[in-house]
Amino acid sequence: MRLQHKKIIALVDDEFEDLELWYPVMRLQEEGATVHLVGQEKGKKYIGKYGVPATSDFAFDAVTARDYDGILVPGGWAPDKLRRYPQVLDLVKEMDQQKKPIGQICHAGWVLISANILRGRNVTSTPGIRDDMENAGATWLDEPVVVDGHLISSRRPPDLPPYAKAFADALA
Repeated sequence: MRLQHKKIIALVDDEFEDLELWYPVMRLQEEGATVHLVGQEKGKKYIGKYGVPATSDFAFDAVTARDYDGILVPGGWAPDKLRRYPQVLDLVKEMDQQKKPIGQICHAGWVLISANILRGRNVTSTPGIRDDMENAGATWLDEPVVVDGHLISSRRPPDLPPYAKAFADALA
């Protein structure tokens, strides 16, 4: 199990895209990684867009980037909430500064935009936020997964297999 000593943060808030949270989490767990769901409150049950629940293991203010090997930001409508928490933006900025893998899919690009880490980067996302990504200084590509150093981005649920693989490969 190539990821058995890796620890990952998976951010969560209400209306996350169910598959975009759970597919990569399970994929990483299959390879031995420890994945902690991190939300505004520890022990809170968050509900996905399609009704699948996720209970947070920790609150944002209880985790630090130095204790983790990477971070996942799911899509859905949760990113519009997540981007409003200074602790989330600090986590993403610190992961970026430490060059640890940052995975974002679909609307999750909003969090990276608010963390101000996209200037000069190659990314993808749902086409609906292409303008937002480009206005933040990124070069947007219409591809299933785009890897730019430690930044791994993807468009939508049909792209989950190559996205989760690319994130796992970056961790390994």
